[in-house]
Amino acid sequence: MADPKGFLNHGREVARTRPVEERVKDWNEVYVPGSLLPIISKQASRCMDCGIPFCHNGCPLGNLIPEWNDYAYREDWSAALERLHATNNFPEFTGRLCPAPCESACVLGINQPAVTIKNVEVSIIDKAWDSGDVAPQAPERLSGKTVAVIGSGPAGLAAAQQLTRAGHTVAVYERADRIGGLLRYGIPEFKMEKRHINRRIEQMRAEGTRFRTGIEIGRDLKATDLRKRYDAVVIAAGSTVSRDLPVPGRELNGIHFAMEYLPLANKVQEGDYVTPPITAEGKHVVVIGGGDTGADCVGTAHRQGAASVTQLEIMPQPGEERNPGQPWPTFPMLYKVTSAHEEGGERMYSVSTTHFEGDEDGNVQWLHLVEVEFVDGKLNQKPGTERKIPAQLVTLAMGFTGIDQENGMVSQFGLDLDERGNVARDGDFQTSVPGVFVAGDAGRGQSLIVWAIAEGRSAARGVDRFLTGASDLPAPIRPTDRALAV
Repeated sequence: MADPKGFLNHGREVARTRPVEERVKDWNEVYVPGSLLPIISKQASRCMDCGIPFCHNGCPLGNLIPEWNDYAYREDWSAALERLHATNNFPEFTGRLCPAPCESACVLGINQPAVTIKNVEVSIIDKAWDSGDVAPQAPERLSGKTVAVIGSGPAGLAAAQQLTRAGHTVAVYERADRIGGLLRYGIPEFKMEKRHINRRIEQMRAEGTRFRTGIEIGRDLKATDLRKRYDAVVIAAGSTVSRDLPVPGRELNGIHFAMEYLPLANKVQEGDYVTPPITAEGKHVVVIGGGDTGADCVGTAHRQGAASVTQLEIMPQPGEERNPGQPWPTFPMLYKVTSAHEEGGERMYSVSTTHFEGDEDGNVQWLHLVEVEFVDGKLNQKPGTERKIPAQLVTLAMGFTGIDQENGMVSQFGLDLDERGNVARDGDFQTSVPGVFVAGDAGRGQSLIVWAIAEGRSAARGVDRFLTGASDLPAPIRPTDRALAV
């Protein structure tokens, strides 16, 4: 195990962020480069090597956390990398983007600050990339079977890599112009620089995975034709239909879904635009939705030079400590201050938008809101609390409602949907259509990146079993698993 007295001798230290006044002027990651390595061995030593490591259950990937903590403590980076990759194809993604339900389940977290699992994870993989230790793993022989993967987000990429390494010939279809899904065009550069995606894609190409961009299944290529070309298909198209806000004035110019706004900022970083078609520069910005996507909009608006940024949330402000209904080791809803919130702006809780007000040219200028409260389980408006705030750019970041059904893919395949509007699947992640599988948000609904990768890996095992009758690929979860995370 790691140092038996590590958690007694060392307090919790996390990655340092660059000064706000510096980082809002660029789009680089917010963390101080190299700030983790001097402290990571001590932080890994805080792992208690518990008799029952609840962190395993907190993470749907089943990451072998005590094992790679021990290796990181001993600075055996090669062994740590092997244990890390044993359960997770892309730890550099999860180490930057995951909200770390494993830390919420950490046994040390019962009465002390939890182990910095996420920081140890990203330190191991970053050091491995810098040292050239991450190499392609091409299969020894090919199976002669072909698989199409629809979608190149974390679920699709994980499924594709697992199936390629199993010896199948895999092609990934992506409707955008670049590979990565929401990793590419949803996550801002300051949270994860896209070079991390690019080098994984090159690794996958070297292993044999093929990529097809700019092809939307259902529109550019019929789903039925795709099924005829391949022995199996994995749908990993995500839950991409944004939840709307049907209030008076919604049709005004300047009101956009978050996923209309964020990708354009990323395209500037890719060199497609000098300035984005939708920008916060000089505007009063209102972000509706208090989750991570809303925080991404806040950070993006800061970097674009917004005059002000206000984030609205209909729910009450969470507490800073666990409430009795979310005991250890479950994943609690806590008040979070992200790097974007550190950079400024105002957060308003328990408010609901009643309508928008525009100018004579049809551009949004004001957002009218009212305070709300829960009474007997119902959300009621509080009389006398109506007011308006300036709003020249509004982004709707209220989550997603399901898989896109307008492009025809669902109907062309003839897929059954579950009661929540997601693609139905069995225990092997196979849909109602034989040979067609589903992984990630398309089958699960909007969720975390760790669930997406876990589902991609599990669906790959189902596909491998379908094609060959058996599989040695690991399957960390079943479709009905909820573990200790959200």
